[in-house]
Amino acid sequence: MRTLTVALDRSLTRPLGVQLSSGIRTQVTDGRLRPGDALPSSRALARDLGVARSIVEQAYAQLVAEGWLEGRHGSGTFVAAGRAAPAARPRRRAPEAAAGGLVRLDTGTPWIDPRHAASWRRAWREVAASTPPRGYDDPRGLLELRIALAERLARLRGLDVDPDEVRVCCGTTDGLRHLLVALPPGPIGIEDPGYRAAVETVRSAGRTVRDLPALAADVDLAGTAAAYVTPAHQHPLGATMPGATRLRLLATVRESGSWVIEDDYDSEFRYDVAPVPALASLDRERVAYLGTASKSVAPSLRLGWLVAPPALTPELDRHRALTHDTAPWPVQRAYLALLREGYVDRVVRSARRVYAARAARVAEAFRGRLTGPVAGMYAAVELPRELADAARAEARRAGFEIPALSDYCRSAGLEGLVLGFGACTDDELERVLDALARVL
Repeated sequence: MRTLTVALDRSLTRPLGVQLSSGIRTQVTDGRLRPGDALPSSRALARDLGVARSIVEQAYAQLVAEGWLEGRHGSGTFVAAGRAAPAARPRRRAPEAAAGGLVRLDTGTPWIDPRHAASWRRAWREVAASTPPRGYDDPRGLLELRIALAERLARLRGLDVDPDEVRVCCGTTDGLRHLLVALPPGPIGIEDPGYRAAVETVRSAGRTVRDLPALAADVDLAGTAAAYVTPAHQHPLGATMPGATRLRLLATVRESGSWVIEDDYDSEFRYDVAPVPALASLDRERVAYLGTASKSVAPSLRLGWLVAPPALTPELDRHRALTHDTAPWPVQRAYLALLREGYVDRVVRSARRVYAARAARVAEAFRGRLTGPVAGMYAAVELPRELADAARAEARRAGFEIPALSDYCRSAGLEGLVLGFGACTDDELERVLDALARVL
């Protein structure tokens, strides 16, 4: 019989029986008590610990129920013979700081005017005061939000849709994931260079990615289920798809029987001309539209919207209803409040002014090197590989991480930088541009 020593602290509010069962359990799991070891009788252990026998009996009964101990009639209580001690847990490491503490100048983190913080807080207070649905909410999304989004799409994107055609989702890649369920079999064409998260989403769904040359006037979609494009602001090269190319793309999908998935991720941030109407406004039958709040409000909100072609909607709705797969109700409710209160329009106007000034500074610094007109919150610069590597290294020494243009390429052989200027201050932008100027 093994001697059993368990420390009990009577000053704690935790019951003595719980302390005892926890102590014995720990000795079993860490190997101090091994399978087959006999434990003291409840009377003997109670005498050794100075507690009532009922406390020991309660602890033993709990551990027998959990399978750590077993009682043998006429013999006593033993560590369960079939219970092997689990492997030792690895020691926890301290969390690592992202990118070594560097300021990452990516393409998707927006600048939010801090002067509007009070409106943000009011929206969430309104959520707290609202009554959530009793069960699973409408898989299409909150009706009031779909009404507001339909109005916004008509006003800002030239997309005349009924609220019943709008589906709320958890961002662009979530909307893409739903569309992939409804689309017919076949590979998905994605611009190259293009949006990396879309590529990963398509591959995770078990589909093949077909590279479509970015900014090409004509593409071959034979045998392709759909083409994923960013016509308002090609990601990451920055150009807008010309009208003639848009019409040719729509003619191609009609001939091939495929579809277009339009990612309209930051169209509100054109500051040279008015935003170009959505591609979906030209053909609601063959174009699926994706929008997002990530670039205007916050990526962490994880909220977007989807307008699917009528032929794809029934299967999409069937899947969403079956899986209860929609955006969280509190997030939808908060975004509705932000729209109604005017917060979204105000932060977009503020950010547009800031981005316009920063874009002019970036264009001046990279005169003649940009891949397209600067819009949104980033600019792409094509450079020889050696020069691009040297520029990124110099930026890191100055405290900044800049994505490489090659990171967005699969078969395209482009080299350079993709400099985001949303997730920084004006002073930080000047510092990184000064660092790049030392190399370029």
